[in-house]
Amino acid sequence: MEQDMYVTSQQSTELQEEQSKGKDIEAPPDRTEDYPPVLPLSGSLTHLGQVDQSDSLFRIPDEQLSSCWYRSIPVQPVLTRDSLRQYLQVRPDQTVLILHAKVAQKSYGSEKRFFCPPPCVYLSGPGWKLQQEELKASGLGDSACKLCGYMGLDNAGSSQMETLKMNFEEQPDSKRFGCAKTLYISDTDKRKHFRLVLKLFFSNGQEIGSFYSKLIKVISKPSQKKQSMKNADLCISSGSKVSLFNRLRSQTVSTRYLSVEGEAFVASARQWAAFTMYLVDDQGSARGDYPIRDGYICYGCAVRLVCTSTGVALPTMVIRKVNKQYASLDVDEPVSQLHKCAFQFKDSNRMYLCLSNEKIIQFQASPCPKEPSKELLSDGSCWTIIGTETVEYTFSESLMCSQRAVTPFPVIGSLELNGGGDVAMLEVHGENFSPILKIWFGDVEAETMYRSPKSLICVVPDISMFSGEWRWLRHSVTVPVSLIRSDGLIYSSAFSFTYTPEQSALPRQRVTPELPPDSDTLLDSIHQEFTRTNFHLFMQS
Repeated sequence: MEQDMYVTSQQSTELQEEQSKGKDIEAPPDRTEDYPPVLPLSGSLTHLGQVDQSDSLFRIPDEQLSSCWYRSIPVQPVLTRDSLRQYLQVRPDQTVLILHAKVAQKSYGSEKRFFCPPPCVYLSGPGWKLQQEELKASGLGDSACKLCGYMGLDNAGSSQMETLKMNFEEQPDSKRFGCAKTLYISDTDKRKHFRLVLKLFFSNGQEIGSFYSKLIKVISKPSQKKQSMKNADLCISSGSKVSLFNRLRSQTVSTRYLSVEGEAFVASARQWAAFTMYLVDDQGSARGDYPIRDGYICYGCAVRLVCTSTGVALPTMVIRKVNKQYASLDVDEPVSQLHKCAFQFKDSNRMYLCLSNEKIIQFQASPCPKEPSKELLSDGSCWTIIGTETVEYTFSESLMCSQRAVTPFPVIGSLELNGGGDVAMLEVHGENFSPILKIWFGDVEAETMYRSPKSLICVVPDISMFSGEWRWLRHSVTVPVSLIRSDGLIYSSAFSFTYTPEQSALPRQRVTPELPPDSDTLLDSIHQEFTRTNFHLFMQS
């Protein structure tokens, strides 16, 4: 059966890679014979009926099941569409957000090079307060319902130096904030990469889970050599996230981080912000706009800094390399991790981004009489730049029937649509999958098959599950894609699935060219053949 499909840019790239390797890209064969006839079964949640999971492709060996952690997870009574619909309306989620640097300097001997900027954790969402209220309603006091956490390095062993207690502070925006200021990695640790692990629990001992950062690269010290594109992991590309900090006379206590409070840029000693750095064209429009372009950030280039949490942006600036408090105007090498740099406001008279106590100001540099290609800066105009990463975990325990930890946390990385018509299948790629997970399209459960810890397959529910009078449906229908554990724990994702009707006729059926677009005949055609629709996959921003 021939059918057009729309895929994400990521899927398109994967297909092109397969084709470049000389592989044939084919849709999976029609496996209608593997499915029983469509009957009004009580447990069926799609138009395809029950899926035969006796295929060895989806079966897990009994010996493997006996040793799996998920066998101890209780099974929640069947979740109803009404309960899921209510969840989607209210969204009592709990979000764990971890911010950290991409690289970390190794400590040698007795010294301690603390990670800079320090790893930060933000806890947000109404679910945290609801869960604490439930604990209090069960008879526990306030002291037993307090959120606690420890952060350290993964596989840190018995070293107490690498594990820090997190004290979460309530913020005006109802978020809880914690910071691990004194984490470091010693020279006895020979790893080139590591992850941070955050362990959360309530003060009564109830575990919430263990949440991991992205990989962090270990370096001995910032490279002072001219960087090349071969060291891409140390370069900074357009569209990546960075942090800026200023440290007077190399004193740790004097460190200030560029941050945003409200809509104002500030220099904070406690919190730092991640900024998306964009490379922009040197030639702007008459309105002062500078188009964004791809590539690696090099000294002498025009850039824009946009706060990832607030969207507040600084004016277009030119990034300059700093050497002994002088800005070099003739350097054009790539910007590297932990380099000293300065930001000159574009088209200004030597005005630079500068801090004064906790305020961000403009500072006018002094020309260097002996070297015209250099300008003398103040201490507050010299910034250190470093790439950052953000990891977000969102879940909801509102329908959960147990007090088990929410981790290992399944993460969806990409979606891949296979087939079409009556056997449209969606393959979900990611990490930490298990047989006790089901894929849900909005408030509809899909028949889900477990393949491996990195792959789940499901049958795409029929569009009629989302609209009773779907023969009159003329617009797209978009539903969120989420994973739900057998005990009712909901894992949200950034993915959605969109049903888009294609106004095409049935095979073997002629439609005269003069048929008006709003005719009942055409609507009947769409109604009869809607399961041959095109599907779109979108990543929500």
